[in-house]
Amino acid sequence: MLLAINPENPQLRLIQQVVQHLRDGAIICYPTDTGYGVGCDLFHQKAIKRLMQIKQRPEGKPFSFMCSSLKNISEYAHVSNTAYRLMKHNLPGAYTFVLPGTKLVPKIMASKQRTVGIRVPAHPICLLLLETLGNPVVNTSLPAPPDAEPPTEAYEIEMLLGSRVELIIDGGPTFADPSSLIDLTGDQPVVLRQGKGDTAGFLP
Repeated sequence: MLLAINPENPQLRLIQQVVQHLRDGAIICYPTDTGYGVGCDLFHQKAIKRLMQIKQRPEGKPFSFMCSSLKNISEYAHVSNTAYRLMKHNLPGAYTFVLPGTKLVPKIMASKQRTVGIRVPAHPICLLLLETLGNPVVNTSLPAPPDAEPPTEAYEIEMLLGSRVELIIDGGPTFADPSSLIDLTGDQPVVLRQGKGDTAGFLP
C-alpha cells in the first residue's frame, strides 16, 4: 500500500492511519533525512522478528530506533551531562547515537552490552509520526537491491519489497546518505562511522 504524505507539511489524518498500522504490527517504509528507511513499532516483537528476516539480520545485532525528541531519548537511554550537551546541539539531525539502554528497551533491541542506537531524524513526516505514535519506531535502511543503487522513490521501494511490507509512505524522492554513528557511552565521544552529519564537534 502506497500512501502519499506531504513531506513539508504532513497531514495528521494520514499520519494517524500509519500509526494504526504500526500498532497492528505492520512493517512500514518512510522517508527520513538520510534516505528511505524501513521499520516497525519498538514494542511489537513479532514485527521486529519479521524485519530481521527481511534484512537477513542475525540475532544479537539489534537495529537502531527513532525517538521524537531529546526528552524522549532519556526514557530509553541513560544520558550523561556530556552526551546531553552534544545531542542538544545536534538534534534533530543525521546522527545515530550509541547510548546505554534503560529497562524500557525490549531485550531484542539492545546489544549484549545493553547499548542502543538512537536517532531523532530531521524530517517532518518522521517527527509527526513519532509524536503521534507516542513511542519509538525501529529504524533500518532498505535491503540493498542486487547490483543497484538504493531506491530513492516510493514506487521503486514497492517494486523492491512488494508484499513484505504493509505500507510505504510516499514522501517524494529521498536519497540514501547514512547517518554518522557516534558512541556516547564513555567519557569522550567516539565517531564510529562518518556519514551525513558533520562530526567535527565530536572530535577531541
